Amino acid sequence: MDADGPATGYDDNMEMATGAARVLIVDDDSEIRRLLIDLLERNGMAAEAANSVAAAEKILSGGRTDLIILDVMMPGEDGLAFCRRLRVDSRVPIIMLTALGEDVDRILGLEFGADDYLAKPFNPRELVARIKAVLRRAPPLLPGETYQRRDQYAFGRFVLDVDKRELRDDSNAAVDLTSGEFALLLALVEHSPRVLSRDQLLDLTRGAVANPFDRSIDSQISRLRRKIEDDSRRAQFIKTVRNIGYAFAGPAKRIDGDSGVKMS
Repeated sequence: MDADGPATGYDDNMEMATGAARVLIVDDDSEIRRLLIDLLERNGMAAEAANSVAAAEKILSGGRTDLIILDVMMPGEDGLAFCRRLRVDSRVPIIMLTALGEDVDRILGLEFGADDYLAKPFNPRELVARIKAVLRRAPPLLPGETYQRRDQYAFGRFVLDVDKRELRDDSNAAVDLTSGEFALLLALVEHSPRVLSRDQLLDLTRGAVANPFDRSIDSQISRLRRKIEDDSRRAQFIKTVRNIGYAFAGPAKRIDGDSGVKMS
């Protein structure tokens, strides 16, 4: 079912320039998975399916995926949380599927980084048309390239590497950050100079499981300041906005991780 060769583009005949589009279906409903595999293969695509987020991550780590069809309601980590997490370090196109047709669910899916959204039950021809449109909009891949993001942000004497999920100083030494500290710093940098409340930071870094009374954001901010500020009591980068939250004062410059070209 897998096509040989890397993807370099997409056309109206549902074929990548060097082979079939590779689509990953993530849905806990076995009947839906079977129906979608059959539908996609009949339309010239290579389909693979996973019944959970954990199974999907194994498939994603094993090779190229050109698009993900992602169900929202699944046991364990749900599709919205997985979509938001994927968007930290991947730009692979995502179409959300759900039995929920409320506008709020559609809006959340798009806000969390989905490229399109379709409610169940859906018209198979409409799904194929949406896949076709999303793949056409996706930036073409060079030979050997994947949809992994290669964003970096430079500020002060540091470079925040999204792809490698690490922070390095001007001596190229890695700064020891926990996963939570990295996610928090990235959220602040990406939204700079916007002021983010504690609730917003919890949502951006930990999703729906966040406790609205959780004060760990303050503790993580304090630890981050000790690691990146010359004087944590006179913060240069992470500013406190009284009674509101925090903002990254930077400035942070976005650069392409391969070419070093600024992408501000």
